[in-house]
Amino acid sequence: MDQARSTISKIFNGEPHSYTRFNLTQNMEGDNSQVEMKLSSDMDEEAGENGVGHHHSHNSDRKPYVAQKFGRSPKNICFMAAATLLIFIIGYFIGYLVHQKKQVEAASCVSSSTPPKEYVPDETGAAPLMDWDDVKKLLSQKLSASNFETAFSEFSSVNHRAGSPGDETLANKVAKKFKEYGMNFWTDEHYIKVQDPPVSGFNKFVFKGQEERPDGFLSYSANGKVMGAIMYAHYGRETDFMLLRDRNINLTGRVMLVKAGQISFAEKVANAAKMNASAVLIYSDDNAIGDTTQLFGHVHLGSGDPYTPGFPSVNHTQFPPVQSSGLPKILAQTITAGMATRILTKLGGQTEPQEWGGSNKLGEESDVITVEVNNVLVEKRINNVFGVIKGFVDEDRYLVIGAQRDAWGPGFATSTVGTSVLVELARSISDMVKNDEFKPRRSIVFASWSAGEYGSVGATEWLEGYLSSLSMKAFSYINLDGVVSGRNGFKVAGSPLMYSVIEGALTEVKTQSSSGLSLLNQYGKGNWELNVMEPLKMENAAYPFLAFSGIPSVSFRFTSDNAEYPYFGTLLDTREKLNSATSHQVPQMAEIAAQFAGHMALRLVHDHLLEMDLTKYDRIIRSHVAQINGKVMAVQKS
Repeated sequence: MDQARSTISKIFNGEPHSYTRFNLTQNMEGDNSQVEMKLSSDMDEEAGENGVGHHHSHNSDRKPYVAQKFGRSPKNICFMAAATLLIFIIGYFIGYLVHQKKQVEAASCVSSSTPPKEYVPDETGAAPLMDWDDVKKLLSQKLSASNFETAFSEFSSVNHRAGSPGDETLANKVAKKFKEYGMNFWTDEHYIKVQDPPVSGFNKFVFKGQEERPDGFLSYSANGKVMGAIMYAHYGRETDFMLLRDRNINLTGRVMLVKAGQISFAEKVANAAKMNASAVLIYSDDNAIGDTTQLFGHVHLGSGDPYTPGFPSVNHTQFPPVQSSGLPKILAQTITAGMATRILTKLGGQTEPQEWGGSNKLGEESDVITVEVNNVLVEKRINNVFGVIKGFVDEDRYLVIGAQRDAWGPGFATSTVGTSVLVELARSISDMVKNDEFKPRRSIVFASWSAGEYGSVGATEWLEGYLSSLSMKAFSYINLDGVVSGRNGFKVAGSPLMYSVIEGALTEVKTQSSSGLSLLNQYGKGNWELNVMEPLKMENAAYPFLAFSGIPSVSFRFTSDNAEYPYFGTLLDTREKLNSATSHQVPQMAEIAAQFAGHMALRLVHDHLLEMDLTKYDRIIRSHVAQINGKVMAVQKS
């Protein structure tokens, strides 16, 4: 302290006569109100040489200055009390007058000719909230069947297989639309490996001396040539093979002939491989497609590029030489219905099980067939196209709406309708934001995927590339693939967390019928979970979002009496075929599909809280756990 004072003295050329010391002490009750202020001088401690210290030294018995001037006589005390009371009264009157003036000014403002603005309750930290009924009304006004007719014409293409010039042309059209709508857009490029049919050679089979060369193929089949006795195995389900085993039929090395449907091509081949079969031939027995229609598909039991499992296929990046465990080790090939008929009529052996409802022969050891598959592995460059409508509150939390863009052939129901719904939703919602003051809390990402026909490759590669951020920021996915394949049925598949959102959309979206029924009344039939909901299948593009990334997802479709659309995976998937399946109501059905998807999307980005059905999720998990425990107990007892 002495050094500090000496320094100050040198700076100001004088001795500091006094300093003020503050001491803030806290009592036991936590009161900080006791403040001690002490005035002291260097000369308080010892008599100094300046006048102040000397004077203080010789007058130690005198009272302080204030006490000397104002002695504590009764007269002085009364005078001080009167002065204090007077000051208090004057302060009170001044405050009263100021308060009265403010009240008069406020009254004059209220009575002025300009009416006050209505109070609109704002959400905490949110943009002004639009009423949900107004949001629904705006979306309904933006969507129309005539707009879908225009979109169908623009996005229809005869040839747009993944990585082809036709696919790239459609990608550019989608990107151009996103730009036209004022959206931020970008592309995501991938280099993927897929199997295509041989360019110079062919795939074939020989049975009873007759050679057949189908044009269809199954990507990711094993290549080679095998010979074995053929066996008819219905749909190739596990239960079908169990029925054959119950008859003590040896399945090892057999070539399985199975029908398309019920389960995916990949599951059929995987089930046959478990039975130690050597090859699988798949055909369609649907009379609608005829005897000569070729089938196309893939047999990878999974999604994405099977040659970069768990890694994104970007920029020729070299990854460890691993393959997906879902790649089959046996041959697989599609054949036409006519080829299958020629095989079935020549089979001997036992008659098929009664449970299958037919009269075909299963085949015997002498019914030998030779199958040869020569598919070629090629690398393709594909592009996913994205457009985003940014949220006004939680910009980094987003909903993804996606649709497959590629197809084996025209792919009208496969990709054209879904792409059109995607673009029309982007146009409608961006217009609501731009011109109608709609401000979504969260962002919406619109995605146009490529290579969907090879097993949701484009979508899965994107997930693999951005998994760490998507699992935290993407809160839902809505799939638009194959949303219209009929008009008499309606099916939805999705995560239990989405059930509340799904039920809300079913309740509020109306059908095109004259009665104006909701989708819930039209298709729910008293129990929408039983009559509308279905399992989410592996070949669905929403599957990797839920299974791989854990993102709650939903997929839906209009069907024909709950039957499968027979032209998926063929070159007959045209506008004419879909017109027949929908009684020429494709634009109207697409509009309803857009309303349903848009309702769910807007609900998820509009509400303050995400409407996720945790209770339903809990009930389903507990139900499955109970089933597992029941099976475990049954095994233990046996």
